[in-house]
Amino acid sequence: MGLRGALRNGALAALLALGAVQPAGAQADRPFRFVVNVGLQNLDPIAGPSFVTRNFAYLVFDTLVAMDSQGQFRPQMLEGWQVSDDRLTWTFKLRPGLKFHDGSRVTADDVVASLRRWGGRDAIGRRLMAATRELRVVDPDAFVIALSRPFGGVLDALGKPSVHVPFIMPARIADATPPTQTVREIMGSGPFLFDRSTWVPGEKAEFRRNPDYVPRAEPADGLAGGKVPKLERVEMLTLPDPGLRAAALQQNEVDYLEYVPVDHLPRLQRNRNIVIAKASGIAQMMYALSINHALPPFNDVRMRRVLQQVLDRHEILAGAGVPSELAFPDCVSLFMCGAPYSSERGADVIRQPSLEKARSLLREAGYNNEPITVLLPADSILLNPYGLVLIDRLKRAGVNVDVQAQDWSSIAQRWVRREPIGQGGWHLVPVVYTGFDMSDPLSNLGTGYNCTGNQPWGYCDQAMQTLIEQFEAESDIAKRKELAAQIQEASYRNVTFPIAGQFRSPAAWRAELRGVIDFGFPVIWNIERPGR
Repeated sequence: MGLRGALRNGALAALLALGAVQPAGAQADRPFRFVVNVGLQNLDPIAGPSFVTRNFAYLVFDTLVAMDSQGQFRPQMLEGWQVSDDRLTWTFKLRPGLKFHDGSRVTADDVVASLRRWGGRDAIGRRLMAATRELRVVDPDAFVIALSRPFGGVLDALGKPSVHVPFIMPARIADATPPTQTVREIMGSGPFLFDRSTWVPGEKAEFRRNPDYVPRAEPADGLAGGKVPKLERVEMLTLPDPGLRAAALQQNEVDYLEYVPVDHLPRLQRNRNIVIAKASGIAQMMYALSINHALPPFNDVRMRRVLQQVLDRHEILAGAGVPSELAFPDCVSLFMCGAPYSSERGADVIRQPSLEKARSLLREAGYNNEPITVLLPADSILLNPYGLVLIDRLKRAGVNVDVQAQDWSSIAQRWVRREPIGQGGWHLVPVVYTGFDMSDPLSNLGTGYNCTGNQPWGYCDQAMQTLIEQFEAESDIAKRKELAAQIQEASYRNVTFPIAGQFRSPAAWRAELRGVIDFGFPVIWNIERPGR
Protein backbone atom coordinates (compact mmCIF):
# COMPACT_ATOMS: atom_id res chain seq x y z
CA MET A 1 0.00 0.00 0.00
CA GLY A 2 1.29 3.50 -0.80
CA LEU A 3 1.47 6.45 1.58
CA ARG A 4 -1.87 7.83 0.39
CA GLY A 5 -3.59 4.55 1.22
CA ALA A 6 -1.91 4.43 4.61
CA LEU A 7 -3.19 7.89 5.40
CA ARG A 8 -6.73 7.07 4.33
CA ASN A 9 -6.94 3.82 6.26
CA GLY A 10 -4.88 4.76 9.31
CA ALA A 11 -2.81 1.61 8.80
CA LEU A 12 0.44 1.91 10.74
CA ALA A 13 1.87 -1.19 9.12
CA ALA A 14 1.50 0.33 5.67
CA LEU A 15 3.22 3.55 6.70
CA LEU A 16 6.10 1.79 8.38
CA ALA A 17 6.45 -0.55 5.40
CA LEU A 18 7.54 2.38 3.28
CA GLY A 19 11.04 2.19 4.69
CA ALA A 20 11.19 -1.58 4.42
CA VAL A 21 10.24 -1.86 0.77
CA GLN A 22 12.36 1.00 -0.51
CA PRO A 23 15.79 0.25 -1.97
CA ALA A 24 18.92 1.10 -0.02
CA GLY A 25 19.37 4.85 0.26
CA ALA A 26 15.77 5.66 -0.62
CA GLN A 27 14.82 6.37 3.00
CA ALA A 28 17.61 8.94 3.19
CA ASP A 29 16.20 10.67 0.11
CA ARG A 30 12.59 10.82 1.22
CA PRO A 31 10.94 14.21 1.83
CA PHE A 32 10.98 15.87 5.22
CA ARG A 33 7.62 14.92 6.72
CA PHE A 34 5.81 16.88 9.41
CA VAL A 35 2.47 15.90 10.88
CA VAL A 36 -0.14 18.54 11.65
CA ASN A 37 -3.08 18.29 14.03
CA VAL A 38 -5.95 18.35 11.51
CA GLY A 39 -6.29 18.02 7.76
CA LEU A 40 -5.46 20.89 5.41
CA GLN A 41 -8.66 21.80 3.58
CA ASN A 42 -8.44 25.59 3.16
CA LEU A 43 -5.35 27.12 1.53
CA ASP A 44 -6.25 30.78 2.10
CA PRO A 45 -4.73 32.17 5.34
CA ILE A 46 -7.08 35.17 5.33
CA ALA A 47 -10.36 33.34 4.67
CA GLY A 48 -9.33 30.27 6.71
CA PRO A 49 -9.38 30.53 10.53
CA SER A 50 -7.36 27.36 11.27
CA PHE A 51 -3.84 26.76 12.57
CA VAL A 52 -3.23 24.21 9.83
CA THR A 53 -3.83 26.89 7.17
CA ARG A 54 -1.47 29.21 9.05
CA ASN A 55 1.19 26.46 9.09
CA PHE A 56 0.76 25.94 5.37
CA ALA A 57 0.95 29.66 4.67
CA TYR A 58 4.25 30.17 6.48
CA LEU A 59 5.91 27.87 3.96
CA VAL A 60 4.38 29.55 0.91
CA PHE A 61 3.91 33.23 1.85
CA ASP A 62 5.99 35.86 3.62
CA THR A 63 5.30 38.72 6.02
CA LEU A 64 6.37 42.34 6.26
CA VAL A 65 7.27 42.11 9.95
CA ALA A 66 8.11 39.02 12.01
CA MET A 67 8.22 38.14 15.70
CA ASP A 68 11.54 36.84 17.03
CA SER A 69 12.04 34.36 19.88
CA GLN A 70 11.91 37.19 22.43
CA GLY A 71 8.56 38.49 21.20
CA GLN A 72 10.12 41.51 19.48
CA PHE A 73 9.00 42.63 16.02
CA ARG A 74 11.68 42.83 13.33
CA PRO A 75 11.70 43.65 9.60
CA GLN A 76 11.11 40.62 7.36
CA MET A 77 10.07 41.59 3.81
CA LEU A 78 10.84 45.14 4.82
CA GLU A 79 14.19 46.84 4.68
CA GLY A 80 12.95 49.13 7.44
CA TRP A 81 10.60 51.98 8.33
CA GLN A 82 10.50 55.59 9.40
CA VAL A 83 7.99 57.13 11.81
CA SER A 84 7.02 60.79 12.01
CA ASP A 85 7.51 62.66 15.29
CA ASP A 86 3.79 62.52 16.01
CA ARG A 87 3.81 58.77 15.19
CA LEU A 88 0.93 59.20 12.77
CA THR A 89 2.84 58.62 9.52
CA TRP A 90 4.70 55.36 8.96
CA THR A 91 6.80 54.97 5.80
CA PHE A 92 7.89 51.43 4.93
CA LYS A 93 10.47 50.29 2.38
CA LEU A 94 10.63 46.78 0.89
CA ARG A 95 13.96 45.00 0.78
CA PRO A 96 15.41 44.01 -2.61
CA GLY A 97 15.12 40.56 -4.16
CA LEU A 98 11.49 39.82 -3.31
CA LYS A 99 9.74 37.73 -5.97
CA PHE A 100 6.52 35.79 -6.14
CA HIS A 101 6.68 32.16 -7.15
CA ASP A 102 5.70 33.01 -10.73
CA GLY A 103 8.82 35.18 -11.00
CA SER A 104 7.04 38.53 -10.77
CA ARG A 105 8.46 41.20 -8.50
CA VAL A 106 6.79 41.97 -5.15
CA THR A 107 5.81 45.64 -5.14
CA ALA A 108 4.15 48.10 -2.79
CA ASP A 109 0.92 47.68 -4.81
CA ASP A 110 0.84 44.03 -3.74
CA VAL A 111 1.46 44.99 -0.12
CA VAL A 112 -1.29 47.61 -0.03
CA ALA A 113 -3.83 45.26 -1.65
CA SER A 114 -2.90 42.42 0.73
CA LEU A 115 -3.15 44.62 3.81
CA ARG A 116 -6.56 45.92 2.76
CA ARG A 117 -7.86 42.38 2.27
CA TRP A 118 -6.40 41.22 5.61
CA GLY A 119 -7.79 44.33 7.29
CA GLY A 120 -11.28 43.36 6.23
CA ARG A 121 -11.02 40.06 8.08
CA ASP A 122 -8.68 40.14 11.07
CA ALA A 123 -9.49 41.69 14.46
CA ILE A 124 -6.40 43.85 14.89
CA GLY A 125 -6.25 44.40 11.12
CA ARG A 126 -9.73 45.91 11.10
CA ARG A 127 -8.79 48.20 13.96
CA LEU A 128 -5.60 49.33 12.23
CA MET A 129 -7.51 50.05 9.02
CA ALA A 130 -10.16 51.97 10.97
CA ALA A 131 -7.42 54.16 12.43
CA THR A 132 -5.80 54.67 9.00
CA ARG A 133 -6.51 57.85 7.06
CA GLU A 134 -4.53 56.73 4.03
CA LEU A 135 -2.78 53.57 2.90
CA ARG A 136 -0.91 54.49 -0.26
CA VAL A 137 1.92 53.49 -2.57
CA VAL A 138 4.90 55.87 -2.75
CA ASP A 139 6.84 53.96 -5.38
CA PRO A 140 7.28 50.27 -6.28
CA ASP A 141 9.38 49.71 -3.15
CA ALA A 142 7.68 51.96 -0.59
CA PHE A 143 4.28 52.56 0.96
CA VAL A 144 2.80 54.72 3.70
CA ILE A 145 0.34 54.10 6.50
CA ALA A 146 -0.98 57.55 7.49
CA LEU A 147 -3.03 57.31 10.68
CA SER A 148 -6.00 59.51 11.44
CA ARG A 149 -5.49 59.00 15.17
CA PRO A 150 -2.88 57.46 17.47
CA PHE A 151 -2.56 53.68 17.20
CA GLY A 152 0.01 52.12 19.54
CA GLY A 153 0.21 48.71 17.89
CA VAL A 154 1.16 49.30 14.23
CA LEU A 155 4.07 46.84 14.32
CA ASP A 156 2.13 44.42 16.52
CA ALA A 157 -0.52 44.33 13.80
CA LEU A 158 1.83 43.94 10.83
CA GLY A 159 3.83 41.32 12.73
CA LYS A 160 0.87 39.37 14.08
CA PRO A 161 2.20 35.79 14.15
CA SER A 162 -0.99 33.72 14.13
CA VAL A 163 -4.54 33.65 12.77
CA HIS A 164 -5.04 35.77 10.72
CA VAL A 165 -1.49 36.61 9.63
CA PRO A 166 -1.02 39.54 7.18
CA PHE A 167 0.69 37.47 4.49
CA ILE A 168 1.49 39.22 1.21
CA MET A 169 0.03 38.00 -2.10
CA PRO A 170 -0.18 39.59 -5.57
CA ALA A 171 -2.50 42.57 -5.89
CA ARG A 172 -4.32 40.91 -8.80
CA ILE A 173 -5.43 38.15 -6.39
CA ALA A 174 -6.02 40.22 -3.25
CA ASP A 175 -8.03 42.89 -5.06
CA ALA A 176 -10.22 40.31 -6.81
CA THR A 177 -11.17 38.26 -3.73
CA PRO A 178 -13.20 39.48 -0.73
CA PRO A 179 -11.62 38.41 2.57
CA THR A 180 -14.52 36.07 3.35
CA GLN A 181 -14.05 34.17 0.09
CA THR A 182 -11.22 31.75 -0.62
CA VAL A 183 -8.67 32.75 -3.22
CA ARG A 184 -8.51 30.40 -6.20
CA GLU A 185 -4.81 30.84 -6.87
CA ILE A 186 -2.10 30.30 -4.26
CA MET A 187 0.79 32.61 -5.10
CA GLY A 188 3.25 33.56 -2.39
CA SER A 189 6.84 34.73 -2.16
CA GLY A 190 7.92 32.45 0.69
CA PRO A 191 10.75 29.93 1.02
CA PHE A 192 8.86 26.92 -0.35
CA LEU A 193 6.80 26.21 -3.47
CA PHE A 194 3.45 24.43 -3.08
CA ASP A 195 2.73 21.60 -5.53
CA ARG A 196 -1.02 21.85 -5.89
CA SER A 197 -1.19 18.97 -8.37
CA THR A 198 -0.27 16.47 -5.62
CA TRP A 199 -2.42 17.96 -2.86
CA VAL A 200 -4.81 15.51 -1.20
CA PRO A 201 -7.17 17.73 0.84
CA GLY A 202 -7.24 16.67 4.46
CA GLU A 203 -4.32 14.27 4.03
CA LYS A 204 -1.16 15.53 2.34
CA ALA A 205 0.44 18.63 0.86
CA GLU A 206 3.83 18.69 -0.87
CA PHE A 207 6.37 21.49 -1.19
CA ARG A 208 9.71 22.10 -2.87
CA ARG A 209 12.48 24.48 -1.93
CA ASN A 210 12.12 27.85 -3.61
CA PRO A 211 15.48 28.36 -5.38
CA ASP A 212 14.73 32.05 -5.96
CA TYR A 213 13.98 32.94 -2.36
CA VAL A 214 16.40 35.54 -0.99
CA PRO A 215 16.57 35.20 2.80
CA ARG A 216 17.62 37.94 5.15
CA ALA A 217 21.28 37.96 6.16
CA GLU A 218 20.63 37.63 9.92
CA PRO A 219 20.42 34.21 11.58
CA ALA A 220 16.95 32.72 11.90
CA ASP A 221 15.31 33.67 15.20
CA GLY A 222 11.70 32.65 15.79
CA LEU A 223 9.76 33.84 12.75
CA ALA A 224 12.37 36.53 12.07
CA GLY A 225 15.81 36.53 10.49
CA GLY A 226 17.00 34.47 7.56
CA LYS A 227 14.38 32.00 6.39
CA VAL A 228 16.85 29.68 4.67
CA PRO A 229 15.06 26.70 3.06
CA LYS A 230 17.57 23.87 3.53
CA LEU A 231 15.19 21.00 2.70
CA GLU A 232 14.61 20.15 -0.94
CA ARG A 233 11.21 18.52 -0.43
CA VAL A 234 8.67 18.78 2.37
CA GLU A 235 5.40 16.93 3.04
CA MET A 236 2.69 18.13 5.40
CA LEU A 237 0.72 15.08 6.57
CA THR A 238 -2.35 14.33 8.64
CA LEU A 239 -2.40 11.06 10.58
CA PRO A 240 -5.75 10.93 12.42
CA ASP A 241 -4.75 8.17 14.84
CA PRO A 242 -2.58 9.46 17.75
CA GLY A 243 -0.81 6.12 18.12
CA LEU A 244 0.06 6.18 14.43
CA ARG A 245 1.63 9.61 14.83
CA ALA A 246 3.78 8.61 17.78
CA ALA A 247 4.89 5.33 16.20
CA ALA A 248 5.71 6.98 12.88
CA LEU A 249 7.98 9.48 14.63
CA GLN A 250 9.73 6.79 16.65
CA GLN A 251 10.24 4.63 13.55
CA ASN A 252 11.73 7.59 11.63
CA GLU A 253 8.94 7.56 9.05
CA VAL A 254 8.07 11.16 9.89
CA ASP A 255 10.37 13.86 11.22
CA TYR A 256 8.21 16.25 13.22
CA LEU A 257 4.88 16.27 15.08
CA GLU A 258 3.08 19.57 15.55
CA TYR A 259 1.58 18.24 18.80
CA VAL A 260 2.60 15.18 20.78
CA PRO A 261 -0.37 12.97 21.65
CA VAL A 262 -0.40 13.38 25.44
CA ASP A 263 -0.92 9.66 26.10
CA HIS A 264 2.33 8.94 24.29
CA LEU A 265 4.39 11.74 25.79
CA PRO A 266 6.09 9.67 28.56
CA ARG A 267 7.35 7.11 26.04
CA LEU A 268 8.63 9.77 23.68
CA GLN A 269 10.36 11.57 26.55
CA ARG A 270 12.33 8.39 27.28
CA ASN A 271 13.40 7.99 23.66
CA ARG A 272 16.84 9.57 23.15
CA ASN A 273 16.13 9.82 19.42
CA ILE A 274 13.27 12.24 20.04
CA VAL A 275 13.39 15.89 21.13
CA ILE A 276 10.41 17.36 22.97
CA ALA A 277 9.83 21.09 22.44
CA LYS A 278 10.30 23.41 25.40
CA ALA A 279 8.64 26.56 24.04
CA SER A 280 6.57 28.20 26.77
CA GLY A 281 5.05 31.58 27.62
CA ILE A 282 2.87 32.74 24.75
CA ALA A 283 3.65 29.49 22.92
CA GLN A 284 1.36 27.75 25.43
CA MET A 285 -2.25 27.01 24.59
CA MET A 286 -5.64 27.91 26.01
CA TYR A 287 -8.88 26.01 25.71
CA ALA A 288 -11.86 28.31 25.28
CA LEU A 289 -15.48 28.24 24.21
CA SER A 290 -16.80 30.12 21.21
CA ILE A 291 -20.37 31.28 21.84
CA ASN A 292 -22.86 32.37 19.22
CA HIS A 293 -24.06 35.59 20.83
CA ALA A 294 -26.48 36.24 17.97
CA LEU A 295 -28.82 33.30 18.62
CA PRO A 296 -31.02 32.55 21.63
CA PRO A 297 -30.48 31.53 24.32
CA PHE A 298 -26.90 32.84 24.47
CA ASN A 299 -27.94 36.35 23.50
CA ASP A 300 -28.87 36.45 27.20
CA VAL A 301 -25.82 37.11 29.40
CA ARG A 302 -27.34 34.98 32.16
CA MET A 303 -27.12 31.93 29.91
CA ARG A 304 -23.53 32.80 29.03
CA ARG A 305 -22.71 32.93 32.73
CA VAL A 306 -23.91 29.34 32.99
CA LEU A 307 -21.00 28.42 30.73
CA GLN A 308 -18.47 30.08 33.05
CA GLN A 309 -19.62 27.66 35.76
CA VAL A 310 -19.59 24.65 33.43
CA LEU A 311 -15.97 25.21 32.37
CA ASP A 312 -14.03 23.59 35.21
CA ARG A 313 -10.43 24.00 34.09
CA HIS A 314 -9.10 21.23 36.35
CA GLU A 315 -11.63 18.69 35.09
CA ILE A 316 -11.23 19.72 31.46
CA LEU A 317 -7.43 19.50 31.42
CA ALA A 318 -7.47 16.20 33.31
CA GLY A 319 -10.15 14.81 31.01
CA ALA A 320 -8.12 15.85 27.98
CA GLY A 321 -5.22 13.81 29.36
CA VAL A 322 -2.87 16.76 29.82
CA PRO A 323 -0.08 15.67 32.23
CA SER A 324 0.05 17.69 35.45
CA GLU A 325 3.46 19.15 34.57
CA LEU A 326 1.99 20.61 31.35
CA ALA A 327 -1.32 21.82 32.81
CA PHE A 328 -2.01 25.22 34.38
CA PRO A 329 -5.63 25.01 35.53
CA ASP A 330 -5.25 27.80 38.08
CA CYS A 331 -4.53 30.35 35.34
CA VAL A 332 -7.48 32.75 35.18
CA SER A 333 -6.09 35.30 32.72
CA LEU A 334 -7.89 35.79 29.42
CA PHE A 335 -4.60 37.07 27.99
CA MET A 336 -2.61 34.01 29.15
CA CYS A 337 -0.50 33.59 32.27
CA GLY A 338 3.18 34.33 31.70
CA ALA A 339 2.32 36.81 28.93
CA PRO A 340 2.76 40.61 28.85
CA TYR A 341 -0.87 41.45 29.67
CA SER A 342 -1.51 38.67 32.18
CA SER A 343 -3.99 39.75 34.85
CA GLU A 344 -6.45 38.37 37.39
CA ARG A 345 -8.76 41.39 37.18
CA GLY A 346 -12.40 40.32 37.21
CA ALA A 347 -11.49 36.63 37.47
CA ASP A 348 -13.32 35.87 40.72
CA VAL A 349 -16.38 34.84 38.66
CA ILE A 350 -14.45 31.93 37.11
CA ARG A 351 -12.03 31.01 39.88
CA GLN A 352 -14.20 28.25 41.38
CA PRO A 353 -16.69 27.00 38.77
CA SER A 354 -19.60 24.96 40.08
CA LEU A 355 -22.31 22.86 38.46
CA GLU A 356 -24.61 23.83 41.32
CA LYS A 357 -24.12 27.49 40.39
CA ALA A 358 -24.71 26.58 36.74
CA ARG A 359 -28.06 24.97 37.60
CA SER A 360 -29.08 27.99 39.62
CA LEU A 361 -28.19 30.31 36.75
CA LEU A 362 -30.19 28.14 34.33
CA ARG A 363 -33.25 28.59 36.50
CA GLU A 364 -32.61 32.32 36.81
CA ALA A 365 -32.31 32.64 33.01
CA GLY A 366 -35.59 30.77 32.47
CA TYR A 367 -33.96 28.01 30.44
CA ASN A 368 -36.70 25.70 29.14
CA ASN A 369 -34.71 22.69 27.94
CA GLU A 370 -34.12 24.10 24.45
CA PRO A 371 -31.60 22.00 22.46
CA ILE A 372 -28.12 23.51 22.48
CA THR A 373 -26.10 22.68 19.36
CA VAL A 374 -22.46 21.89 20.15
CA LEU A 375 -20.10 21.30 17.21
CA LEU A 376 -17.60 18.61 18.26
CA PRO A 377 -14.29 18.42 16.31
CA ALA A 378 -14.02 14.65 16.05
CA ASP A 379 -10.66 14.58 14.25
CA SER A 380 -8.65 16.85 16.58
CA ILE A 381 -6.53 15.19 19.27
CA LEU A 382 -6.63 18.51 21.14
CA LEU A 383 -10.29 19.48 20.78
CA ASN A 384 -12.17 16.19 20.80
CA PRO A 385 -11.30 15.18 24.39
CA TYR A 386 -11.96 18.70 25.66
CA GLY A 387 -15.26 18.77 23.80
CA LEU A 388 -16.34 15.48 25.37
CA VAL A 389 -15.72 16.83 28.88
CA LEU A 390 -17.58 20.04 27.99
CA ILE A 391 -20.58 18.07 26.71
CA ASP A 392 -20.63 15.87 29.81
CA ARG A 393 -20.58 18.88 32.15
CA LEU A 394 -23.29 20.66 30.16
CA LYS A 395 -25.53 17.60 30.52
CA ARG A 396 -24.75 17.30 34.23
CA ALA A 397 -25.72 20.94 34.66
CA GLY A 398 -29.11 20.20 33.05
CA VAL A 399 -28.54 21.43 29.50
CA ASN A 400 -30.20 19.59 26.60
CA VAL A 401 -27.20 19.09 24.32
CA ASP A 402 -27.42 18.40 20.58
CA VAL A 403 -23.95 17.09 19.70
CA GLN A 404 -22.93 17.36 16.06
CA ALA A 405 -19.55 15.70 15.50
CA GLN A 406 -17.62 16.62 12.35
CA ASP A 407 -14.08 17.06 11.14
CA TRP A 408 -12.56 20.42 12.07
CA SER A 409 -12.47 21.75 8.52
CA SER A 410 -16.24 21.27 8.16
CA ILE A 411 -16.84 22.89 11.54
CA ALA A 412 -14.61 25.84 10.64
CA GLN A 413 -16.76 26.53 7.58
CA ARG A 414 -19.97 26.45 9.65
CA TRP A 415 -18.40 28.47 12.44
CA VAL A 416 -17.85 31.59 10.34
CA ARG A 417 -21.33 31.61 8.78
CA ARG A 418 -24.44 33.29 10.16
CA GLU A 419 -27.16 30.69 9.83
CA PRO A 420 -30.21 29.73 11.90
CA ILE A 421 -29.87 26.52 13.89
CA GLY A 422 -32.02 24.57 11.43
CA GLN A 423 -29.81 25.62 8.51
CA GLY A 424 -26.38 24.71 9.81
CA GLY A 425 -26.18 27.18 12.67
CA TRP A 426 -24.60 26.46 16.04
CA HIS A 427 -24.53 27.58 19.66
CA LEU A 428 -21.15 26.45 21.02
CA VAL A 429 -17.80 25.40 19.54
CA PRO A 430 -14.91 24.17 21.72
CA VAL A 431 -11.73 25.82 20.46
CA VAL A 432 -8.06 26.09 21.34
CA TYR A 433 -5.72 29.00 20.71
CA THR A 434 -2.10 29.80 21.44
CA GLY A 435 -0.77 32.80 23.29
CA PHE A 436 0.20 34.19 19.89
CA ASP A 437 -3.53 34.65 19.33
CA MET A 438 -4.71 35.31 22.89
CA SER A 439 -2.07 37.51 24.56
CA ASP A 440 -2.93 40.83 22.88
CA PRO A 441 -6.31 42.47 23.64
CA LEU A 442 -6.60 43.59 20.01
CA SER A 443 -6.30 40.05 18.64
CA ASN A 444 -7.74 38.03 21.53
CA LEU A 445 -10.93 36.25 20.46
CA GLY A 446 -12.79 37.51 23.51
CA THR A 447 -11.97 41.18 23.09
CA GLY A 448 -10.52 41.97 19.67
CA TYR A 449 -13.74 41.40 17.74
CA ASN A 450 -15.86 43.52 20.08
CA CYS A 451 -18.51 45.53 18.17
CA THR A 452 -16.86 44.80 14.80
CA GLY A 453 -19.67 42.63 13.42
CA ASN A 454 -16.94 40.63 11.71
CA GLN A 455 -17.54 37.20 13.18
CA PRO A 456 -20.67 35.16 13.92
CA TRP A 457 -20.15 35.20 17.69
CA GLY A 458 -21.23 38.82 17.38
CA TYR A 459 -20.55 40.19 20.86
CA CYS A 460 -20.62 43.93 21.47
CA ASP A 461 -20.04 45.57 24.86
CA GLN A 462 -19.94 49.36 24.78
CA ALA A 463 -18.00 49.68 28.02
CA MET A 464 -15.33 47.38 26.62
CA GLN A 465 -15.31 49.29 23.34
CA THR A 466 -14.34 52.53 25.09
CA LEU A 467 -11.47 50.74 26.86
CA ILE A 468 -10.28 49.13 23.62
CA GLU A 469 -10.21 52.49 21.87
CA GLN A 470 -8.08 53.87 24.70
CA PHE A 471 -5.81 50.82 24.49
CA GLU A 472 -5.43 51.27 20.71
CA ALA A 473 -4.29 54.86 21.11
CA GLU A 474 -1.90 54.22 24.00
CA SER A 475 1.83 53.54 23.56
CA ASP A 476 2.95 53.54 27.19
CA ILE A 477 3.27 49.89 28.27
CA ALA A 478 2.26 50.48 31.91
CA LYS A 479 -0.91 52.27 30.87
CA ARG A 480 -1.62 49.55 28.31
CA LYS A 481 -1.37 46.88 31.00
CA GLU A 482 -3.89 48.68 33.21
CA LEU A 483 -6.27 49.11 30.28
CA ALA A 484 -5.85 45.43 29.36
CA ALA A 485 -6.85 44.45 32.90
CA GLN A 486 -9.99 46.57 32.62
CA ILE A 487 -10.77 45.06 29.20
CA GLN A 488 -10.45 41.57 30.69
CA GLU A 489 -12.83 42.52 33.50
CA ALA A 490 -15.39 43.71 30.94
CA SER A 491 -15.01 40.49 28.94
CA TYR A 492 -15.61 38.33 32.01
CA ARG A 493 -18.61 40.43 33.02
CA ASN A 494 -20.18 40.08 29.56
CA VAL A 495 -18.90 36.49 29.02
CA THR A 496 -17.63 37.09 25.50
CA PHE A 497 -15.25 34.13 25.18
CA PRO A 498 -14.82 32.03 28.36
CA ILE A 499 -11.50 30.28 28.88
CA ALA A 500 -11.25 26.60 29.82
CA GLY A 501 -7.63 25.94 30.83
CA GLN A 502 -4.07 26.83 29.86
CA PHE A 503 -1.59 24.08 29.01
CA ARG A 504 1.44 23.07 26.98
CA SER A 505 1.05 20.70 24.06
CA PRO A 506 4.62 20.36 22.85
CA ALA A 507 5.93 19.52 19.43
CA ALA A 508 8.41 16.69 18.96
CA TRP A 509 11.02 15.92 16.33
CA ARG A 510 13.84 13.54 15.45
CA ALA A 511 17.02 14.29 17.40
CA GLU A 512 19.23 14.10 14.32
CA LEU A 513 17.62 17.19 12.82
CA ARG A 514 19.70 20.35 12.98
CA GLY A 515 18.46 23.93 13.13
CA VAL A 516 14.91 23.26 14.39
CA ILE A 517 13.38 26.48 15.71
CA ASP A 518 11.45 25.80 18.91
CA PHE A 519 8.86 28.54 18.55
CA GLY A 520 5.43 27.11 19.36
CA PHE A 521 4.28 26.00 15.92
CA PRO A 522 6.03 24.41 12.93
CA VAL A 523 8.84 26.56 11.50
CA ILE A 524 10.27 24.52 8.64
CA TRP A 525 13.01 26.79 7.31
CA ASN A 526 16.53 26.46 8.80
CA ILE A 527 16.07 22.69 9.33
CA GLU A 528 18.70 20.26 8.03
CA ARG A 529 18.67 16.48 7.94
CA PRO A 530 22.14 14.91 8.25
CA GLY A 531 23.54 13.35 5.12
CA ARG A 532 21.08 15.17 2.87
